[in-house]
Amino acid sequence: MAQTTQKNYKIKNKNNQNNKHLPFLFVIAFLLAFVTTPSEGKLSEAEILLKFSQSLKYDGNPFSTWNANVPPCVKGNNKPNWNSLFCEGGMVYGLNLENLGLSGILDVDTLKELPNLRTISVLSNNFEGSLPPLNKLPALKSAYFSNNKFSGPIDGKTFEGMNSLKKLHLANNQFTGQLPPIFGELPKLVELNVQNNKFEGPIPSSLSRLYFSSFQGNDGLCGPPLTKSCNEEAPKKQESSSYVWKIALIVVVVVAVIGLIAIVLITRRKNNNSQQEVTLGSSNISPTTHEPKLTSADLNKLEQGQVAASPDRSNDGKRAEQGQKLLFLKDDIEKFDLPDLLKASAEVLGSGVFGSTYKAALSTGPVMVVKRFRHMNKVGKEDFHEHMRRLGRLSHKNLLPVLAFYYRKEEKLLVFEYVNNVSLAVYLHGNSKSRGNQSLDWPTRLKIVKGVAKGILYLYNELPSLTAPHGHLKSSNVLLTETFEPVLTDYALLPVVNIEHAQEHMISYKAPEYKQTSKINRKTDVWTLGMLILEILTGKFPSNLLGKGSQDTDDLATWVNSVLGEDSSKEEVFDKEMKGTQDCEGEMMKLLKVGLSCCEADVEKRWDIKEAVEKIEEVKEKGAAGDGDFFSSVAASDETDMHNSR
Repeated sequence: MAQTTQKNYKIKNKNNQNNKHLPFLFVIAFLLAFVTTPSEGKLSEAEILLKFSQSLKYDGNPFSTWNANVPPCVKGNNKPNWNSLFCEGGMVYGLNLENLGLSGILDVDTLKELPNLRTISVLSNNFEGSLPPLNKLPALKSAYFSNNKFSGPIDGKTFEGMNSLKKLHLANNQFTGQLPPIFGELPKLVELNVQNNKFEGPIPSSLSRLYFSSFQGNDGLCGPPLTKSCNEEAPKKQESSSYVWKIALIVVVVVAVIGLIAIVLITRRKNNNSQQEVTLGSSNISPTTHEPKLTSADLNKLEQGQVAASPDRSNDGKRAEQGQKLLFLKDDIEKFDLPDLLKASAEVLGSGVFGSTYKAALSTGPVMVVKRFRHMNKVGKEDFHEHMRRLGRLSHKNLLPVLAFYYRKEEKLLVFEYVNNVSLAVYLHGNSKSRGNQSLDWPTRLKIVKGVAKGILYLYNELPSLTAPHGHLKSSNVLLTETFEPVLTDYALLPVVNIEHAQEHMISYKAPEYKQTSKINRKTDVWTLGMLILEILTGKFPSNLLGKGSQDTDDLATWVNSVLGEDSSKEEVFDKEMKGTQDCEGEMMKLLKVGLSCCEADVEKRWDIKEAVEKIEEVKEKGAAGDGDFFSSVAASDETDMHNSR
């Protein structure tokens, strides 16, 4: 009995001791619950984006694919499940909210919860008021806010701490006041576009290194890189002298480099007589030059991260990245890589101002075109990748799509579909053999003009931040399919081509406005379209596009106007090889006038691209009955107007 009592006492005592620990354990459990609650309540990427979208106003349903039950990005992939997103490694990398008719508030307080957000674009929407506080997104690398209704002065605090920002586009808004000095203090900012606002005052000296077109359309701005002086006190003689010495040193270095380049080119030409260049404006355009392999030695060195002559070294002297691969921009094509190109039989299609172009027949079946670019070495890898992704999203029947690309600092490869025909230049200026004994009749030429115009308009709508969305429109950059549908190439390359090379060779820089003001603008592509129309109708190559630089003054529009002003028959202006012109004279003259209006030297009087396309669409293959007398009636009465169009 005593033993039983003692045992019960021990059990009771033990229970009392356990009860003493209960408050302590309860406190620990409470604290653990408090600590773990925030992590358990952290929003997913899908929840963050859906919350962000609630602050926006819009018509329709632009976010129809934004579904809380589907992750925004494919796991471990760069492909988005939701539209209007960029993905990288299965995480949201950027927002592409362009042309969605959005307004409301850009909720950056919510966006800052996206850990990998690096780029945002709200181009061509209806946002108003001040810029959102972007400094809450300090890791942002590119921000595109052009073509909205943002207004007022910009608070410099908006960009404080944004040390990763490389691209900032604020063009075509209603900003006022001075440019924030902080723009010049952002360490990585290499691209700034504030065109067509109401900024005023001197441009910060730290921004004078940027291209002048970045500041156009702000009448109140002054100072370098603009030509408008701020009437400030002249710099000290010592600074001026230093500047002169720097210029002299640069000139010496440039001359030396040019000399070396000339020696290299001469040596290469002697060792590569088999490769023939396409010379525009001549009658001996050769469609192809054959080689057994796609310059295997060069491509092998590309694969190893080398240039043909010497290893590629970055600024710190290290060898460039090894083993880089082709990056594909389209999901619906068969994938291949550099080794596949090494094994491909190839043809050299030509050598232009950018580099060589090859036709590569892969062993797996598809035929591709590989273009090798050597004048893009000033654009960084990240910027180049981003621009290629933008081009990869373009889709139009009159554009040759970019399928894949390869990046190295000194040269790049772009891969395109192969078009089984030759260029418009060959049909207009090549010999009979090179164009298969064919010539373009009037209906075909009109079809080509309309297709080119639609392609240009599409570029203008999809790439509103580019000053000249095509930038290099000429007959050799218009390929023709077997049904003579035009396909544009070498478009939208201005942002990635070295500026000095672009100014020397790209067609946009041969426009009248560049000759007069050293500037190009949103109507520059319209001028190149006009020159192409005149070239198609007359069969004559625009002589002012042959020379280098912008010093040539004679152009095709001047010649057309001179012929129309003479007493001789107006038919003399048209290409003698153009068939199918019976009863079409009135429509042909109508298109000729469209070309002249697009070539208007005064930019203010020149049509914009939308108006030009509308006028082109009005032209028909054949006019109504009685239009055959158009030359003698309407043309005569409008003769003065045609002269004034220049």
